[in-house]
Amino acid sequence: NKPTTYVTMMNNIVFRLGFSESSDKGWFRSLFVHKVDARKDAHSNLLSKKETSNLYKIQFHNVKPECLDEYNSLEAEVQRRLHQDQDFPCEVVGSWNTWYGEQDQAVHLWRYRGGYPALTECLQKLRANKEYLEFRKERAKMLISRQNQLLLEFSFWNEPLPRKGPNLYELRTYKLKPGTMLEWGNRWARAIKHRQENNEAVGGFFSQIGDLYVVHHLWAYESLQSREETRNSAWQKEGWDVNVYYTVPLVRSMESRLMIPTKSSPLQ
Repeated sequence: NKPTTYVTMMNNIVFRLGFSESSDKGWFRSLFVHKVDARKDAHSNLLSKKETSNLYKIQFHNVKPECLDEYNSLEAEVQRRLHQDQDFPCEVVGSWNTWYGEQDQAVHLWRYRGGYPALTECLQKLRANKEYLEFRKERAKMLISRQNQLLLEFSFWNEPLPRKGPNLYELRTYKLKPGTMLEWGNRWARAIKHRQENNEAVGGFFSQIGDLYVVHHLWAYESLQSREETRNSAWQKEGWDVNVYYTVPLVRSMESRLMIPTKSSPLQ
């Protein structure tokens, strides 16, 4: 007798269990094949807000320790002048110094109302602005390194608006596995309701240019104790544990920064 193959053995089992040939194919395939729905659009269009065309830029500036105060003063003056000039279609959403995380670091979040055309217009005008070019030269003397990303905001998150302080801010950064952004968005669209009671949700963003498949969640708390209590209370809400269970496998790495707003930041 010829040895029975694995597939023949499985077919015999299916036959004995009473499955037909057509149902056998569907049942057998379901053991090994992961079905993926055909993509109809880019995830940026599926996850971002349709009613706005806001584009965001986040900057990470690593400052020489002895220059941090001077850097903050210089940056605040430039931000003030840009806000006063209506010709520049950009606004700073928030500026912070890290407290816990990477030390002597400044973080800035900018908004461009009008998307990529607004960003391009702003850059062209800044390149022709002699005062701004002098600012860049002076700022360069204070920096060790810098990095930026262009972001879109998730449709289900709050738009970050100015708020009174004092607040402590947490920027939680998640680097996702490629191909998992839609699933992340679908899960958090349901989960964000569990994190709104204390007005802690400031904004949620995902990268478009720079490091890709990166998500930033920005939270505000009155204190470290408030942060702990707020985060612990989420676990008491039905559905939060399910969100954590399904989103953790999507993450390659994650980072938390605790940040203190600068004096000029609209988010205090």
